[in-house]
Amino acid sequence: MNLPERLSKILPTVTAEAHCDIPCGIYEPTQAKIAAKTVQRMVMQIKELKPPGHDHDEVFGAIEFSNAIARRIINKEKHAKLCKKELGTLWADYFKPEHLEKYPDLHTKFWNALKLCSKNKQSVDEEAAKKLIEAVDEIAKIFYETKKDPERYASYQDITDKLF
Repeated sequence: MNLPERLSKILPTVTAEAHCDIPCGIYEPTQAKIAAKTVQRMVMQIKELKPPGHDHDEVFGAIEFSNAIARRIINKEKHAKLCKKELGTLWADYFKPEHLEKYPDLHTKFWNALKLCSKNKQSVDEEAAKKLIEAVDEIAKIFYETKKDPERYASYQDITDKLF
């Protein structure tokens, strides 16, 4: 028997679960919503950009256009990934079996939201960005219901719905 096995027989064990594994007990869906809104805004900006004409003198304009597109795509993908990470943390560390009993479709909601994060990384799709925000909001509503704090959900909506 090695040392950790011996110690586990002598010392009491404690299971800790949190996004930082301390556990700190700090969980919040707001960062996921901000990330989803950023994805939506980047999609809107990408679609608003106009390529320069095809004139020979427009080479610099084409470079500027390409740079503007690339920067927004990078930011969109970064925030879709951040949204996925934040949702994954809520799913894996905050929600417990008793939440699944009360909200039997919770697994499906998370699965769909995580898939929407991936779809938004893969495409420039306003409808997918809108659906991601709606999915995050559904999860946030359940999150605040489990916290028994409907005022926090109202505050969450008030803050995140006015980002742009």
